[in-house]
Amino acid sequence: MPKILVVDDSNSIRDMVSFTLKSAGYETVEAKDGKEGLTRAQAGTFDLVISDVNMPIMDGITLCQELRKLPSFKFTPILMLTTESSGDMKMRGKAAGATGWLVKPFNPEKLLATIKRVVR
Repeated sequence: MPKILVVDDSNSIRDMVSFTLKSAGYETVEAKDGKEGLTRAQAGTFDLVISDVNMPIMDGITLCQELRKLPSFKFTPILMLTTESSGDMKMRGKAAGATGWLVKPFNPEKLLATIKRVVR
C-alpha cells in the first residue's frame, strides 16, 4: 500500500485529502506545516508527498527544497496542492523540485488520477 505524506495547514483540506486517499487504498500521514512535514518525512519513508504552498512556519516551496536535499526523497514525487495558480509560483515550485501542481479546490478523481501517474 503506497504511503503518502499530506502537508497542509488547513485541517479540513488535510481531512478531505486523507479521506480521498484512504478511500482509494492509500496510507496517509498528516502534517500541519512544512516544518512538521519535514520532521515526519525524515522519520519515515513515503511514496509521495502532497503539500500546500502557503503555510505558516515553513511554506511548501521550502519544504520541497529541503526534501530534495534528502537522499531518500531525491526521486520521491512531490505534488503541490494549492490555491496558487500563477505561472510564477508554478515555476518556483518546479525549480524547487515539485513533480506536479494541482489547484484547489481539488477534484478527488483528478487527484487520484494524478497520483496513479506519479506513484509507481
